[in-house]
Amino acid sequence: MNLLSLKSIHSPKSSCLRTITACSPRQDLKGRTVAVVGLGISGKAAARLALARGASVVGIDQNENLLKQDSSFVTLKDNGLDTILGHFDWKLLNDADVVVVSPGVSLENYGLMYLLQSGKQVMSELDFAAEVLPKSVKILAVTGTNGKSTVVTFAGQMLSHFGINTFVGGNLGTPLSEMAFEHLRSPSQESELKVAVVEVSSCQMEIPCVYFCPSVSVVLNLTPDHLERHKTMLSYAESKCRLFSHMANTKLGLLSFGNQYLDDAVRKYWNKFNLAWIGAFPGVKIDTDAKIATFKVPDIGVASQLQLGGMRAIGNHNYYNAAVAALSVAGLDVGVHVEAINSTIEKLRPPPHRMQVVHKDIHGVTWVDDSKATNIALHIQGLRGHRCVITFGSSGAMIHQTLSDNGLSIPCIQATNLKDAVQHARKMAKHGDAIVLSPACASFDEFRNFEHRGMFFQELAFSA
Repeated sequence: MNLLSLKSIHSPKSSCLRTITACSPRQDLKGRTVAVVGLGISGKAAARLALARGASVVGIDQNENLLKQDSSFVTLKDNGLDTILGHFDWKLLNDADVVVVSPGVSLENYGLMYLLQSGKQVMSELDFAAEVLPKSVKILAVTGTNGKSTVVTFAGQMLSHFGINTFVGGNLGTPLSEMAFEHLRSPSQESELKVAVVEVSSCQMEIPCVYFCPSVSVVLNLTPDHLERHKTMLSYAESKCRLFSHMANTKLGLLSFGNQYLDDAVRKYWNKFNLAWIGAFPGVKIDTDAKIATFKVPDIGVASQLQLGGMRAIGNHNYYNAAVAALSVAGLDVGVHVEAINSTIEKLRPPPHRMQVVHKDIHGVTWVDDSKATNIALHIQGLRGHRCVITFGSSGAMIHQTLSDNGLSIPCIQATNLKDAVQHARKMAKHGDAIVLSPACASFDEFRNFEHRGMFFQELAFSA
């Protein structure tokens, strides 16, 4: 599903964490067997961490060619990692002392749900990492269907602006297990890290956590996505809201206002944290016309405003992202107040491929890469201010129909591929327009992933 739009940018309108005290890598898992299921980025990081903790480690993955495709496994195997690829060994999983599950692996696979229900220690990669994080590190955890990468990035930039040593990662970029491994390897750095800003996917929260205990948890929104895995919207919401399951009353939880699924899912946790709303008080309201965010959260002593007019990141949704990031940072209680955050607004930069301004050409046309946008619900409202829409790829016709069914009245052109779509857009664009890559879902027919798609778009933007 792929979509390129042309827009006139001048149109109006806690205590459960353990402390690392050893001067060398701790060996708390020595003599125990850890099975890591799924050897993608998170799984590899978990395997490396388990080895550093002294465990005998076996990695399991369905891809029997994995070792040939990824040379980094050579070092892991030299350090003692055993692998079972392409087939399932139930006895090995059943005999393991600890089973660590990568986010890409459903609990319906490998009999994992049975193991979890039978009392086996089955952990998410997040929880496995959090078990050995320094107690002094405060965690800001962000989830939601859309916007979580940008909120995490903005929060990290705000904290770094004030000189606070911050890790930014999780589902975005560097796995939490990688950060935990680095701290085991270099314990002298333990006292330097103050905050971990962690992007969390719903898949990472399918297994209830014990050690992953955020000081601030955020659920940005919830729209239909990943239902092939979660089956129902309520189940999807429950996975998201598990972020609130291990918080104390002094902690802050931010929740999107007015979503019945989230309201139902969070109800069991309401007495565990200070609840604030995104879109209502207590919480934050954003006036996108005035470009002002107003914060009122008496429980944590916040009553202030944030001026958003200086933002260089484009799109009204980034006003929301910045406001939520600001309130989350203030809720960490690390000495950063909303008033001070005003000085960071014009310096905020979204992560790559998320409304990223990549080029302003000699014709006065702005090129914007939003390749990460993989949910069509994000785009319906925003497209109403565009000059036209150009669809491409195997789902182009379906996108056209979906947009029409949702009231889109501007012209919609079908192209064969991204290169063809850019050629159409280049011919139609006028001075002051923006050409926006806004795909609405995955694009595996033409590209490996959203990064590959975004980089190809950027190359086209700079081409003659």
